[in-house]
This record gives sequence, structure tokens and C-alpha cells, in this order.
Amino acid sequence: MSDSSLRHRTGKITLTVRRSDRSALAEQVVTVAQRRHAFAFGNIGFDFVDLVGGPDPEGAQPFGGTDQSDLDRLGQLWLNLFNTATLPFYWGSYEPRRGAPDTGRLTKTARWLADRGVTVKGHPLVWHTVQPPWLLGLDLDEVEALQRARIRDLVGGFAGLINTWDAINEAVIMPVFANGDNAITDLARARGRIHLVRMAFEEARAANPTATLVLNDFDLSSAYECLIEGVLEAGVRIDAIGLQTHMHQGYRGEEYMLETLDRFARYGLPLHLTETTLVSGHLMPPEIEDLNDYQIPQWPSTSEGEARQAEEIVRHYRCLLAHPAVESVNYWGLTDRGAWLGAPAGLVHADGSRKPSYDALEALLKGEWWLPPTPRRTDPDGRVIVEGFLGDYTVSAGDRSARFTIDAADSTATIDLS
Repeated sequence: MSDSSLRHRTGKITLTVRRSDRSALAEQVVTVAQRRHAFAFGNIGFDFVDLVGGPDPEGAQPFGGTDQSDLDRLGQLWLNLFNTATLPFYWGSYEPRRGAPDTGRLTKTARWLADRGVTVKGHPLVWHTVQPPWLLGLDLDEVEALQRARIRDLVGGFAGLINTWDAINEAVIMPVFANGDNAITDLARARGRIHLVRMAFEEARAANPTATLVLNDFDLSSAYECLIEGVLEAGVRIDAIGLQTHMHQGYRGEEYMLETLDRFARYGLPLHLTETTLVSGHLMPPEIEDLNDYQIPQWPSTSEGEARQAEEIVRHYRCLLAHPAVESVNYWGLTDRGAWLGAPAGLVHADGSRKPSYDALEALLKGEWWLPPTPRRTDPDGRVIVEGFLGDYTVSAGDRSARFTIDAADSTATIDLS
């Protein structure tokens, strides 16, 4: 894919650089450097809940987790690539005992990430899986009231710290889900998908009107399109369409991905690739329909698989960023340790050593798609032109610096070094 396919991700700004006394910094060498991508390059931050917030007293988190001594190493690896973190708010692990939510650990983790410039997202507000057993047997009116209260408590309580949420997860299958009893499937079956989607979005919107709320699903068939159309026709405002691409059975290819992106972009909403994985071991057999049905004692990473994963992650990210509707890509796991379904889908091994896929992604995000500290010379009027990927930058001369943002194809700004 040529560089021209990413022109919509780049911009140019003409800076007029001035000294603190507002005189032009004429014909001087300045250093410009990128600090952050505007595009949301994300990964889950599940491991950091234990590392930052402390051990889970209930042992309820369904996957993820690492050793306390890993914080510095994992933190450095994670922060080197990603600017957006998804944290787990599965009801069954967040509130395994009624009235005792895991608020403290999640708050501490979200603040740790935010303090390091990371945008934090919560996942999910409504889902039929990882449900607390204490919901079973309750009257559906009480279940709905509890679900509504949970949405308000989370979105309102974390407002300002977490402003992006997967409002409802996998609503297409929700009313017909048959892999275990849960009260949310019963509620969806009785009251319908659109009712639950409306509930999720309207309660969340009321709790934090500025939140970005995502409709998220793994079912990328026409059934999801029908649900989106029904939700929009019902007057429910959604902010982004979430598309899951767990590719344990192999990369689906650019043609498939672009066709899929086009189908969902026609609604005029941003697309968030919320859950992306590519494995570095053998591929899951193609006849497996539900990825959860393939759980084996060991699923090792292999040299051949690692080479394939590295090549495919570059193809996948290039493909996604080439599509103008895509606003966010969230990889589902940094390390193989505690990975979902035990799959070798991480970018680093269980021991924290890098895989080729990590290096390949770094070569894109912090290499090809990044402006490192670069000397430039201002003209007689103190002007300098900077081109790069949309995002945040600094310009410096000696011990003085200033921040600026590239957010358009062509713009101008005057900044004072301080």
C-alpha cells in the first residue's frame, strides 16, 4: 500500500516561532519532534489493574494478569507504542459480590494511565457474558433496574477519567446466546435488542453527555448492519461503530477488510477496530465457529508463526489506516501471559521479550509514521514548515520549547518559546 493511501492521516503547519519577548526567531535552527499520534493506537490494559491497583481480592478477572515485578518492564513496552487503553469492567469480575464493586483498583489504574498521557476506555457497560451469578433468579424488572444503575454509576463515577465506553457488547447474539444461563440474555430475549441498546446509550449519555459511546460486535455479517439500521431508525444516537477482528484462524486479508469497512462506513459514523488479534503459533482450525470452543492445554508461539504475525500485523494496520472512516485500532493484548483463550496473540512473549510483531509495529508507529527530533531552520520571518502525521508536537531551541498540533492538511500558527 503506497504512502498516498495515508495522506488523510497527515498534515502540514507553517509555524511562526517567536522568542519570549515575541520577536521572531529568525534564521535559527530549531528542533521539531512528534509527541503523540492523534489516531487512537490502543491495547488492553488489563494487566495493569493488578500491577498498579494491587492483586484482585476476588480472583474474578477472566483473563490477563502478571507478576508485580513486571510493572516497569511491561509499562515501558506498552507506553512505547500505545496511547489508548481499554480497561475491564465486566460485571461479573467488577462486582462479583453484590454491592462490592472493584472501584478502587480500576480508578487507581485509570489514573496511572491518564497521568502518562493515555486515553482510557471502559469495556463493556452491557454484555451477557462474565455476568455476576447473583443476578440469576431476580425478576427482570429488577435486573433492568440494576443494569441501568450500573451504567449510571460507572459512566458518571468515572467521568473525566474515562470518557469512552463500549456501551453494549455483542447485542446481535445477545437474545439467542445459549452458552450458559445469564440474566442479560433473558432480558434481551424478553425486551429486544433495540430496547437494550437504547437503555445502554441513553443511561450512559445522561450520566456523561460528553462521553464517546460505542456499539461493539464481533458479528460483522448483515445481521449487525440490520441492528445498526434499526437502532438509528429508532432515534438512538451512537458515536462510533465497534468492529471486532479476532483472527485466530488467520488474517482475513486486505480485500475482506476494506469491503467490511466500506459496508459499515456507509452509516457516516467513525469505525473503531475494538478487538484485534493475530496469532504467532499454529492457526485455529477453520471449522471452529465460536472461538471460545477452541481451548487447548498449550498453544505455543513458533518461529514460523511469529514471522507470519509480524508480516500480517503490518498489512492489517496499513489497511485499516488507509480507510478514512477508521478512528481507532485496539490490539487485544500485549503479552502471551494470561492471554484470551491461551492464544499466542501477544506482541511479546510470556517472559516479556519482544516478538517480531512488536518490532514491526514499532517500525510503523514510531518509525515510518513518526517524526523523531529533527533540526529545521527558520526563515527570516521566523517561519518553519512542519509536515507529519496528525498529532501533538514540540518545537525547541536551546532550553526553550513550545507545543503545537498538526490537525489539518494545511494550517498556520504562531508560538512563543518559553
